[in-house]
Amino acid sequence: MSIVLGPNRYGKAESRVVRIYRDEARHEIRDINVSTALRGDFAGAHLFGDQSKILPTDSQKQTAYAFAKQKGIVSIEDYGMTLGTHLVDTVEHIDSARVEIEEFAWQRVLVDGSEHDHTWIRKGQETRTAAITVTGRGEHRETTVIAGFKDLVMLKSTGSEFTGFYQDPYTVLEPTNDRIMATSLVAQWRFVGAPSSWESAYTAVKQVLVSTFATVHSLALQQTLYEMGRAVLEEFDSIVEIRFSAPNKHHFLYNLAPFGIENNNEVFNADDRPYGLIQATVLRDDVAPAPAEAWDSYTGLV
Repeated sequence: MSIVLGPNRYGKAESRVVRIYRDEARHEIRDINVSTALRGDFAGAHLFGDQSKILPTDSQKQTAYAFAKQKGIVSIEDYGMTLGTHLVDTVEHIDSARVEIEEFAWQRVLVDGSEHDHTWIRKGQETRTAAITVTGRGEHRETTVIAGFKDLVMLKSTGSEFTGFYQDPYTVLEPTNDRIMATSLVAQWRFVGAPSSWESAYTAVKQVLVSTFATVHSLALQQTLYEMGRAVLEEFDSIVEIRFSAPNKHHFLYNLAPFGIENNNEVFNADDRPYGLIQATVLRDDVAPAPAEAWDSYTGLV
């Protein structure tokens, strides 16, 4: 038996970068959380403590901040591709770079009915995400962009049922033809090629997902996720794969009978734990799969 070094990577996790555009009286803001992870010829560092091929994680952090000024943050996808490409191109020992980004959205404060030029409040909906993996150089370069969001909480008060499920000796759940369905959705979709606008693409994909969740009569959360994924792939030719992780945010009808009160699907107990967790992938069957590392999360945040 021999002991060998297995797959490894290193980087700088969660550099909070806030970029203010103040060229005009009306300022703009981009607020992101950036993580970089590098793969390459780093065995010496692990086996012998040889740092000669190690780009310090602090250098990765400094580059993220410098690029926010020099390159700007037009979209998190563009910013991530620029940062990842730079790391691979400028350090010969790096085989691939992964850039994971969370974006925190802000909305302008209203003053006397008008949007203020330089004051915002944080939006409370989903967190937008992007994961960019750049591998190789020149004609051998491969760049994979996975856009998405997490923590989008959605609820429909009807149009959902759950019946006909398998029952074993421990099954006590009652079938229902009318239930609340709620989730805190994580969705990530893979592009081949770049859309004309990353910003517009994000907004459009989110709208398709939300609309489908609302309008599909659900026989199960699994079915709803598949229909949401299919709708996205049918609408956007540049998207070839979409993955979901959806906790079932259970709402149980509360028993008011002891108080002589009739409860006609109106009062519920929102129970946060334990919960069902449904995960699914919808993809085109004629498109090559992404490199394994493209879906291999570095921080667990994206």
